[in-house]
Amino acid sequence: MPNTDTMTAGQRPSRARFGMLALIATGTLVNYLDRTVLGIAAPALTRELAIDAAVMGVVFSAFSWSYAASQVPGGLFLDRFGTRVTYALSVGFWSLFTLLHALAGGLTSLLGLRLALGVSEAPCFPANSRVVATWFPQSERAFATGVYTVGEYIGLAFLSPVMFWLLVHYGWRSLFIVCGVIGFAFVGVWISRYRDPPEHKGVNAAELELIEAGGGLAGSDPKTAKIDWSKAGKLLGFRQMWGICLGQFAGNSTLVFFLTWFPTYLATERHMAFLKIGFYAVLPFIAASVGVLFGGWWSDTMLRRGKSANVARKAPIITGLLLASTIIAANFVESNMAVIAILSLAFFAQGMAALGWALVSDIAPKGMLGLTGGVFNLAANLAGIVTPLVIGAIVSATGSFFYALAYVGSLALMGALAYIFILGDVKRIEL
Repeated sequence: MPNTDTMTAGQRPSRARFGMLALIATGTLVNYLDRTVLGIAAPALTRELAIDAAVMGVVFSAFSWSYAASQVPGGLFLDRFGTRVTYALSVGFWSLFTLLHALAGGLTSLLGLRLALGVSEAPCFPANSRVVATWFPQSERAFATGVYTVGEYIGLAFLSPVMFWLLVHYGWRSLFIVCGVIGFAFVGVWISRYRDPPEHKGVNAAELELIEAGGGLAGSDPKTAKIDWSKAGKLLGFRQMWGICLGQFAGNSTLVFFLTWFPTYLATERHMAFLKIGFYAVLPFIAASVGVLFGGWWSDTMLRRGKSANVARKAPIITGLLLASTIIAANFVESNMAVIAILSLAFFAQGMAALGWALVSDIAPKGMLGLTGGVFNLAANLAGIVTPLVIGAIVSATGSFFYALAYVGSLALMGALAYIFILGDVKRIEL
């Protein structure tokens, strides 16, 4: 690392950190496109493979079984081997398993591929959080988190019409081939472009000083980090971890609905054709993209204006979760446009609440960003296990999404309460 004490007075910080942010935003876009393309394929796939709603709920859930179970091992692997290697391996394997979905011939092969996809995608978000905490000062982290998180939504927002067009003209298997190839292309870009701050040729002394002064560059050295499973248990002794884990579980339930059952809801409950679904599906995802960026901007603006981290980080998340509960109102309107408007508001709000990863960067003990992110994402993605199963069981038993939307809205309220009453002070955990 350059000696920042001798840097030229008045030197303007370089902007290499934003190039790294663009990389993880693209990686997140590819990640969510690959994990959620099954939701787009589901209406056609279920007919071809003769899978009913309850069984499809199990298929949707299977990804999160292995994804959640692999969070802590993935975080430990990240702390040991570093961001560049871990991310490259993760993207390479998840792209392979996405591509192999095109060969699925029944329930068994589909379940196996979903489990494999979950394992391979597990390190992605802990790695994203590590990049933000390493490359960005605290005053920019919520915005940076918002920018890469928007990748979850923006790809689906603008690529959904293309995906539904492929579905209509080339069948559901073509979706997995296209998404797998995109992932392989990104691996090459990542390996050639990503470096940590001290090794990056485009970063100057002023930018390194800016990052370090704001609490960045705090990641552990992969060469010296040791895998210590007992640290995961120690983290759970702190209320900050329980608060963000319960809150993110609740917020993720809204996200999981949109990533899995939303196209089926429009096709079966609202009786829309596939191409019409492709058009309408864009709107909630665009709204969520705006919500993510707005929440990050609002949080960092409050922090720069002197508000405490407690206020600046919690306010957007709590507001978002409270607004997300309005998804229940979709049960009481007839107009398709009114339904889309309500769902767009709820998804916009869920986007605001997606700043939990900024909190991970703020509270993670030094040298434990990967593990802290892994524990957090394990709890958060239990929603990916529970929500598809619950919705599938509800729809199978009642033939309606009425109680499914009520379930999702109620969890959003629970998440707001977790952030209000359990989280406590937003400060770095000292083990």
